Amino acid sequence: MAAGNVKLLGVWASPFVNRVEIALKIRSIESEFIQENLLNKSELLLKSNPVYKKIPVLFHDEKPICESLVILQYIDEVWPNGPSILHSDPYDRAISRFWAAYIDEKWFPLVTELRNAEGKEAKTAVLEKIYEGNLLLEEAFIKISKGKPFFGGDSIGYLDVVIGSLLGWVKAQEIMDEVKILDETKMPSLAEWDDRFCSDEIVKDIIPQPEKLVEVYRKYQESFYKK
Repeated sequence: MAAGNVKLLGVWASPFVNRVEIALKIRSIESEFIQENLLNKSELLLKSNPVYKKIPVLFHDEKPICESLVILQYIDEVWPNGPSILHSDPYDRAISRFWAAYIDEKWFPLVTELRNAEGKEAKTAVLEKIYEGNLLLEEAFIKISKGKPFFGGDSIGYLDVVIGSLLGWVKAQEIMDEVKILDETKMPSLAEWDDRFCSDEIVKDIIPQPEKLVEVYRKYQESFYKK
């Protein structure tokens, strides 16, 4: 299938939008970026994603596809040219989907919980949960990568995109809370993967710098509470 007309609705600071940007770049798909205002959501967003009312939304020939994990799989299936995003083996694909769900439903929400926790004791309790998750991810990386640089093998794949897209915000949270979430002493293999992922040509111009994300978050908070 030809690339057709491809548009991406989102904001540059969203890790879930960044996922889609990375996948499109892996597949060498040109797209138009449509900037969304999350403080005053557009009719386009509300109409295109009436269930969740969230970004990203990918438009392919004017047809909307919602939710970042769904979009990644759609891109991999519709545009077969270029490196694969998902593993070709059905079992490996299933394992990748399992860990992607864990990341989005269990691990990354703890980063938000850390941000909202009040007091040192509460933050320490959340950090302990994050560290437990880090150990699981460390073991998962060693098993899934099979000694290769990425979860996807020799090149960035589905799980790399899913986890890697969140790194900017994880590091921004480290700055805001003055803590270490990605502790290389507890997750050395994943820490090395982090360095490889963030320096890769595919992603290094897409994942925002954590300092910029801290600035965006603080401005958003100011605007939100002024409403």
